[in-house]
Amino acid sequence: MVQRRDFLKYLALLTGGMMLPVTDLTAAPKDKWGKILPLRKLGKTGVNVTMLGLGGYHVGWTGEKDAQEVIETAMEGGIRFYDTAESYAKGESENRYGKYLVPKYRDEVFIMTKTTARNGELAMTHLEASLKRLRCDYIDLWQVHALQTPQDVDNRIQNQILEVFEKAKAQGKVKYIGFTGHQNPFAHKQMFDKTSGNDIFETVQMPINVIDSHFHSFIKNVLPLALEQNYGVLAMKTLSDGRFFKEKKVRDKLKWTSDDPLIPNYISIEEALNFVWSLPVSVLITGAENKEYLQEKIELAKRFVKFSEEERLELMTRVHKLAGNEVEYYKKV
Repeated sequence: MVQRRDFLKYLALLTGGMMLPVTDLTAAPKDKWGKILPLRKLGKTGVNVTMLGLGGYHVGWTGEKDAQEVIETAMEGGIRFYDTAESYAKGESENRYGKYLVPKYRDEVFIMTKTTARNGELAMTHLEASLKRLRCDYIDLWQVHALQTPQDVDNRIQNQILEVFEKAKAQGKVKYIGFTGHQNPFAHKQMFDKTSGNDIFETVQMPINVIDSHFHSFIKNVLPLALEQNYGVLAMKTLSDGRFFKEKKVRDKLKWTSDDPLIPNYISIEEALNFVWSLPVSVLITGAENKEYLQEKIELAKRFVKFSEEERLELMTRVHKLAGNEVEYYKKV
């Protein structure tokens, strides 16, 4: 309990100017398409991005009609941050953004894609293909995707990944660059160590949720490093890829069941997301295979009220006994 309390106080000190004030939606910023969700600073980029972002993985594997509806619902709901990757559904996620997002909305949205390439030559090939599928002249944020282990980081650096990312930025093909991973926080730490003083990256993407701090934690091991260096923090796996629920289905196939799910036995969806938004994150990225799922998250963003330190501590304590690799199955120890 004492350790968790001290940790939350430490995060509060690091928050600084990461988050812009969350405004009343009646006075929220607007663009030509309507009201925008509250904005937060994307770290050292200085760019303001919406506190909720649309995840691209689901956009790739869901049906064509649902994908189009999800994108339109995101725009109508005030989301202006869009995540994807060249590996999502073998490029289909990028293709669908290229069809339903970019032609109409490009000037008002922030688009991020990623590459799993282990060497520089393949990374550049991926980037050129991503630009073509997205129908973009440039990408706002390009990230080294899915770091696995410290050795994986060393291998990618040795194989000239960083040089290619810097080159792409210098050429204007991407505005900002970052890195991601969900398996091992020490892979992220290795990337911070290897690029210390280089100032190459501007963002980092990682799992951030109410149960993370109890097991192989990104919040404890990576978030402080990101904040100290003013990185934009992108939160994913905020509901542990669906394992906070009693069951998870993908394409109507049952993938997970639990007799004691976090939601609703311990916490609500609103509490789970508000916990993350109450930390110094720039964007919470959420996946949705239909517009109804996404609309729920949009409404939660609109009525978000920041949790106090005591409220966050109470939530962390409430879910403590369920922490571990069964729920956060994507973490590799």
